[in-house]
Formats: sequence, structure tokens, C-alpha cells
Amino acid sequence: MSKQLDHMGVSAFCESMGMMIRSGIQVDEAVSLLQHGKTKTGGVLETGLAAMQEHVNAGEGLAEAMKASGIFPDYALQMVEAGETSGKLEGILFRLARYYADQKTISEKLKNAITYPSVMIVLIIMLLAVMIKMVLPSFTSVYERLTGSIAASAYGYVRWAYVFCWVALIVLIAIAAVLLIGYSMWKSGKRESVEALLRKFPVCASILEDMAMFRFTSALATFIASGDMQDEAVEKSIPMADYGPVNEKLERVRRQMQEGHSIAQAAYNEELFEPTYGRMLLAGERSGNLEDVLERLTGLLEENCGNGVDRLVGFVDPLLSGVLMVTVGLSLLSVMLPLIGMMNSVG
Repeated sequence: MSKQLDHMGVSAFCESMGMMIRSGIQVDEAVSLLQHGKTKTGGVLETGLAAMQEHVNAGEGLAEAMKASGIFPDYALQMVEAGETSGKLEGILFRLARYYADQKTISEKLKNAITYPSVMIVLIIMLLAVMIKMVLPSFTSVYERLTGSIAASAYGYVRWAYVFCWVALIVLIAIAAVLLIGYSMWKSGKRESVEALLRKFPVCASILEDMAMFRFTSALATFIASGDMQDEAVEKSIPMADYGPVNEKLERVRRQMQEGHSIAQAAYNEELFEPTYGRMLLAGERSGNLEDVLERLTGLLEENCGNGVDRLVGFVDPLLSGVLMVTVGLSLLSVMLPLIGMMNSVG
């Protein structure tokens, strides 16, 4: 299987194609221009464009050529095909460009939200290891040369420092192991198991739900813009959510639509969106501006995703910094107190 383009690669391709088609350039000529342009994608796009050129020269459409190249995700292929069928290819390409650019932004935020705490945990583990291996033994060696009640009391403080550091070290190693196992499970296709665990934390559950709703709403807006009927657009968009609790709600919405309800009314009945968003959708549908409202909702949901990730980072950042300061501070205080006592006795 060919390596696929990343989100930014798909976004750049769709935007470039959209601009050329808007300028009146035919699809085969547009592909040729992109193929001979200066691209820097590690060869993935160049190989794909070469394959696409053969198919468009043979008279096939853009969607078929993109599919033959094997470098584009299924969602992009479905959207481009819908755009060609409805005669709205230019608009669909620009929508796809925005969608994949937004996906890239959210993915980067999530990556940063995971990377920063992981690095902090590793640094704290290394610091605790240095404390246990080098710092505390140095103070122990000093106190062993001393005699009397001050040295005896010093051992008690040092023991507490050892216990505190070891407990903190074990806890953080366990957390690091859980993060590593979770990452491995996610990459190996056991995403649902990881999501089930993350749903137990309200902040994580909110982020996962917002991301699923963003993907669904963006897909729904694009399918409706391409000319699909509401029920067909919903059915095609449900797989894009790719999140169990949201998919269950969407299936209930789809069943209500089969009973005769509109998308806005069914979504409002099932509380698919927040009440404010649900009323926006109803108003947009009744005024004939459903497509515009869905576009607006997509932007709001993307903003919610970013804000949710920022809140998570804002919670984890001071928490880990606090753990670092408390751990090091208490450990050093435990071994310094006897030394201060001895200095006062000497004085």
C-alpha cells in the first residue's frame, strides 16, 4: 500500500487544485502543473501525481485519478467524487483544504499536550534517580562521620527523604508505563480500549466528543454543499465521527430522520449539539441557510477542540511543575535540616 499524504499535504494539494480550477485550468493541465512544480514532500506527492497524470490523460475524473494514486484518504476521495457529480468541485476542494488544515492544527495541539507532560515526567524521574543515587548518599556519608544526637536525628531525616523519593519515583514510573502502553495500543489499532479509559476523565471525554462532532459536522456540511440529500449526507458522515458515544447519538438521529424528521429537528431532539448550537441549526434550516450554519458550527467546534486541549495542558503543566518542586524541595529540606542544626550548634 502506498504511503499517504499527511493532513497538510492533502490540504495544500486541494487548495492548489481549487485555485487552478477557479482560474479556468482543466484538471489534466492542473495535475501536470503540480507534477512539474517544486514540491518538497519526500516523493509521496510526486509519485502520486505521476500516477494521476496517466489517469487524467486517459479521460478519467479527478476522483478516479486520486484513488488510483493511493496517497489520499478515503474521505477526500468521497468529497471530490461528490463535488464532480454535483458540479461543485471547486468549492469542495477549498472546503477539503480548510478541513485538513484544521485537522493538522488539532493534531499538533494534541501532540503537544501529550509530548510536554511526557518529557516532564521523564525529567522528574531522572532527577529523582540522581537524588537517590548521588545526592542523598553524599549527605549520608557526611552524617556517618559524625557522632552524637545530631547525627542520629539526621539519619531519621535522610530515611524520610529516601522513602519520599522512592515513592515518587515508583509512582511516576508507573504513570510513564501507562502512557507508553496507551500510546502503543493506540498505534496498534486498539484505539477503542484507550478511548474507553480516557472517557473516565471528564476533560479527556469532552475533548474526544468535540473532536468527533467536529469531524462529523465538517463532513455533513461538505456533503450537503455537494448537493446530497440530508439523509444521505448524514449516513455518509456518521463514519467520520469515529467515536463510540457520538456514533450512538448519530444513529438515533438517523433513525429519527427515517421517521420523517429533518436533520436539525432530529439533532435537537437527541441533544446532539449544545442547546445554543441546536437552536442555531433549527433557525438555519428554517431560513434556508443550513449550509452556512453548518459551516459556522464546524468553526465553533474546531475552536472548542483547541480550547479543550489548552485547558488540559493548562491543568497538567502546573500539576507536574508542582510535583517537581515539592519532590525536590522536601527531599532537600529533609537532608538540609540536620546540617542547619549542626551549624547552629557549632555557632
